Amino acid sequence: MSGGLDLAAILFTLAALFGYLNHRFLGLPRSVGLVVIALGASFGVMAVDALVPSWGLGGLFATVINAVDFKDALMKGALSFLLFAGALHVDLADLAARKWSIATMATGGLLISTALVAFAMWWAFGALGIPVSFAYAVVFGALISPTDPVAVLGILKRVKVPPSLEAKIAGESLFNDGVGVVVFTIAVAIATGDGAEAGPGAAIGLFLAEAVGGAVLGLATGYIAFVAMRSIDEHNIEVVITLALVTGTYTLAGALHLSGPIAVVVAGLLIGNQGIRLAMSETTRVHVLTFWTLIDEILNSLLFMLIGFEVLALSGTGATLAAAAIAVPVVLVARLVSVAVPIAALGQRRSFTPGAIPTLTWGGLRGGISVALALSLPPAPEREILLTVCYAVVIFSIVVQGLTMERLVRRVVSRADDGAPM
Repeated sequence: MSGGLDLAAILFTLAALFGYLNHRFLGLPRSVGLVVIALGASFGVMAVDALVPSWGLGGLFATVINAVDFKDALMKGALSFLLFAGALHVDLADLAARKWSIATMATGGLLISTALVAFAMWWAFGALGIPVSFAYAVVFGALISPTDPVAVLGILKRVKVPPSLEAKIAGESLFNDGVGVVVFTIAVAIATGDGAEAGPGAAIGLFLAEAVGGAVLGLATGYIAFVAMRSIDEHNIEVVITLALVTGTYTLAGALHLSGPIAVVVAGLLIGNQGIRLAMSETTRVHVLTFWTLIDEILNSLLFMLIGFEVLALSGTGATLAAAAIAVPVVLVARLVSVAVPIAALGQRRSFTPGAIPTLTWGGLRGGISVALALSLPPAPEREILLTVCYAVVIFSIVVQGLTMERLVRRVVSRADDGAPM
């Protein structure tokens, strides 16, 4: 227990220190600032370790980072809270008005991106002499294609975009996360041989069962919480009900082999819209939103700091680093195509916000979910290769795309009229 408390003390102290330094001196978006400072600290530790190896500073930091199971901390812990907190603030009416574009990008767009990245990186790995099979190239495409809702929603807090476009960006990031996890699970099963005998029909059936089943579960548990909250007026108990809703829904989804992320997002949308409007008093509303805003801030700080520190746990050859450099433009081009194709498919029916394609392309940030999925890969020669390449794409996405997103929006969107719902 004391070891766990010591680790928590170190992480919270560093998160508070880095957050203070960013707010006081850098003024960067919080998620970007924490990653930048943590990266700087990591490279500083590496430099000191190289110059004065007797200090063992690198080993000390590596011990702390390795003590945190990033995959479990995110996928089995923080993710459910972060998705629920994000969904609470999404306007369901805006989301419903753009349901076809969001659904198309979160499913068809994600599958297009997965396929394009898989083929391009399979070729790149082969050209560089890196032994990665096509099946594992598909795995990489599946883990790097979902946009990260934590990173995306964090940037949207600072970057003002038209409401119609904000709904598309937020909605896609919330839902393609759950879809991406399902696609990744299927791809890993095939790559490792566990799903070698499963045909396309079985894969599609599994996908539909997890995604649709997760949505139904989230609707059911969210409604139960809604009824319970509507029957009382005690803000402390109602906050606890939302906490039970998140943990219970995510755990039950895992036990039933349904998509936990999708279930939590649906439950969060229900409580954040119907629940806040019809089941809560003003006092309860303030306490619930304040509680989940605080949870979101704390977990975001820890998550992005840990992303910056993960560089200490990586190792890569020159060929792997070259593959990482190739992966960055490959993922961006795949993102461009996966955005443009759904827009082209739906464009005859609805008009789109001016600047939608460049904003959705550059705003499709990758984050901790991709890193966590890469860390969840079973032991195999390809694991470290994919993890290093994934990490490079994530860092570029958060730092470079995150820092330039506001400038892009001002250039391509802010001077244009907001288009009709999409």
